[in-house]
This record gives sequence, structure tokens and C-alpha cells, in this order.
Amino acid sequence: MIGYHFTKFDPNSQGKTTFEQLLDIFLQLITYTSGDVSEALNWLTQLDKEYGLTDDEYGLGDFIDELKEKGYLEENKQDGSIKITSKSEQGIRKRSLEEIFGKLKKSKQGNHQTFKPGQGDEQNPDTRPFQFGDTVEQIDFTNSIRNAQINHGLDQFRLQEDDLEIRETDFKAQTSTVLMIDISHSMILYGEDRITPAKKVAMALSELITTKYPKDTIDIVVFGNDAWPVEIKDLPYLQVGPYHTNTVAGLELAMDLLRRRRNPNKQIFMITDGKPTCLKVGRKYYKNSFGLDRKITSRCLNLAAQCKKLKIPITTFMIASDPYLQRFVQEFTETNNGKAFFASLDHLGSFIFRDFESGKRKTVY
Repeated sequence: MIGYHFTKFDPNSQGKTTFEQLLDIFLQLITYTSGDVSEALNWLTQLDKEYGLTDDEYGLGDFIDELKEKGYLEENKQDGSIKITSKSEQGIRKRSLEEIFGKLKKSKQGNHQTFKPGQGDEQNPDTRPFQFGDTVEQIDFTNSIRNAQINHGLDQFRLQEDDLEIRETDFKAQTSTVLMIDISHSMILYGEDRITPAKKVAMALSELITTKYPKDTIDIVVFGNDAWPVEIKDLPYLQVGPYHTNTVAGLELAMDLLRRRRNPNKQIFMITDGKPTCLKVGRKYYKNSFGLDRKITSRCLNLAAQCKKLKIPITTFMIASDPYLQRFVQEFTETNNGKAFFASLDHLGSFIFRDFESGKRKTVY
């Protein structure tokens, strides 16, 4: 006789198969190892020994075979090396987006920005009385009919102008964004991994824009001694180098990229944990890691002022608590008329996503 089959409840599985659970862990590890599959699988093996992730029915060998079968891994038949595929890269971006948005929904933190409603493309829970010029599409008929019943009774139903309620909407403005990521050596100093959260934010923001806001653009710029653009598909492989922090080069490249974009709204997000310590003068590098060098900071402030003239706000996400660095960031922000957040690594994603979403909302009269 067929009946119900009960199994022990596992709160961590959430109904996922063993493969799906292992895949979540594997894609997280790939982010930490900057795309090194062998190192990620070694870490996964250690985790399996410690926590018993697999069993006699399904082992890590089965998991690796399934990764290949489902297109997450590809093997070089000549030298036997294994690397992740574009499917894995997209999976990492999606999981980063889910991870950050999951925290965002639960978090009560915000940047306390207010949104002014107007005609647009996203519904707002607020309503208001009908005004001349409002369109039929804006009328909340449920509330309007209820008002008519209250005001005029059920026997002789009629709907008048005073009964109408309008559902507000928020307009989503098209935006071109440049996300600058500091990859100087200090991003892994003092035993703290700061580059992995920055990569996750970049991947999540890229996935959000390409899927939810396809008319928007996003460019990723990394900066150390120099600055260069990276493609979205390259984000999992980002690594910190033995670099100083050439913030000037990063800002110059970001401005150059935004000049080519036709969107009227442009912005720069900059994730950094340290002070600007490097400047390129001709073919040589001018470096000073001891305190704030006026020659370097003056160039930074000049670029902040230029961005202000071009109406490009810069939002700085500072992963550092040194008072003198915070004072410099404050001066930099005031010069640009931008914003600054002194964010912990745990809340970096929440800060950036809230700021991005708030910038998408625009009042339309």
C-alpha cells in the first residue's frame, strides 16, 4: 500500500539535493580561490571530512562527474586541467545576488533617503486623491469603488471624481554606473579578506543590472598601481596584487568610460580600504605609503571637482576606520558633492544596493 514517507528534517537542506547543496558550497569556494578549481575541490574535500557532506550513496567523485555532465566544469584533455565554464560564472553571480538581496530584505539598515512619487513604472503603496491630468491607468479602482459605496450608498451606485484614488508610481531612471574596486595589497593585509566581499558585490550588482535593468550599463574598473577595466565574466578570478593604491588612475579611467555612455544619469561607486598612495608621473610612479601625501590627495580632489562639474556623483564605500582617512574621504566627498559610507564588510552589499536602488528612483512631474 502506497502511503507517506517521512524523513528526518534537515533545516540546512531546504529541500535541495546533495548535488545542489554541494554546488552552493563549491561556487562559494570558487569565489574565495579566484577561480582555482583544484584548490576549491581540496577545500571541499576537507569540509567533507569535517562535516560529512557526502555519504556512501553519493561521494565527491559523483559530484565532480555531475559538474562536468551539467556543464559547470570542463576538462582540458591534453593536460588534464579543469576550469569552470561560463555557466559556473553566471551561477556565482546569481548566488551573490541572492546572498546580498537576502541580507538586504532582512536588514533594517538604510541610508534614510526619501523618494518623491510621480508617474512612472513601479507601483508605490501610497495613494492620493485624483487630480486633473491623471491618467486612467493610475486609478486604483478597488479603493475608488469602495469610496463610492461609502459616500453614496449601495442602492444608487455612482462613481464621481471625488471618489477616485490614484496609485502612485516611482519612475526608474536609466543609469550608467562604474564600479571601482581597490585591488592593492592592503585588501588582504592584517588577516582580513576584503577582496572577496568586494568581488561578490561586483558580481551581484552586475547580475542585477543585466537582468533587471537591461537598459542600464555597468563597467568594472580595478585599480592598483594602474587602473584597467575588467569584464563581468572575469570577476570571479580577481586577485589582489603587490600594488599601491592609484586612486587617480581609477577615477580617470572611470570618467573616460562614462564619457562614452549616452545615459543622462552617470555615477561612480568606489570600494576601497586605504588611502591613495600612488600616482603616475610620465612613465614613473610616484609612491608614498606613509600618511596622506598632499601631491597625491590634491590630484584626487581635483578629479572629484571635475566629476562634480560633469554631474557625476561619486559614492565612496570606505572599508577602514582610521580617523585621518575618514577625514580625507569626507573632504573628497564634499568636493564632489557625493556620498560616503564607512561600511563594514558584512554590510557592504546592503549599503551599495540600497544606494543604487535609491538612485534609480526619480521624481516625474
